[in-house]
Amino acid sequence: MSTPPTSAGSVGEGSTGPPASRPGFRERIRSRGIEPELGVSAFLAGVGILVLIETTRIPSDVAQRGPVGPTAFPLVIGAALVIIAAVHAYDVLRGGHGEAEAGEDIELGASADWKTVGLVVAAFVGNILLIETLGWPISGALMFFVASRALGSRTLVRDVVVALALSFGTYFLFNDVLGLSLPAGILEGVLG
Repeated sequence: MSTPPTSAGSVGEGSTGPPASRPGFRERIRSRGIEPELGVSAFLAGVGILVLIETTRIPSDVAQRGPVGPTAFPLVIGAALVIIAAVHAYDVLRGGHGEAEAGEDIELGASADWKTVGLVVAAFVGNILLIETLGWPISGALMFFVASRALGSRTLVRDVVVALALSFGTYFLFNDVLGLSLPAGILEGVLG
């Protein structure tokens, strides 16, 4: 028994259904024998190495207080980043992969709230622009206040009190405890 000839517009032999969708980025990368998660390892290792290199450029006599110098903390962070990168790469090469977000706590279809993102970015940029003029205590308080309002807080008095406590607290922590000076700005001479 012979098969009827197919016309140009009909489905040809060997076709089993709709055409396969184009493979995604991860599938294309994996088909080349590369695990995309190794990019995270490479990024962490790169940042860790950069931190270690830049730490060697810090003069040892800068802000030296006691037995621990200014390079101790960056050296620990840089070394930790390199170690974490190595452990992560080892895990990925052994077959470990992160699980996709199930969407339990977030709405995967919701768009980003660009108004909130813009307000938080504006708070940080405002702090950068005002810190020399107004000083950290005031510019920091403004930054904390605007960011808290942008993120949904609606308790005015509490927001002001927390913003002032955070900015003045960090100012005194850096100046009096750590010996690092933050600009006082218009409060120069008032804050001692």
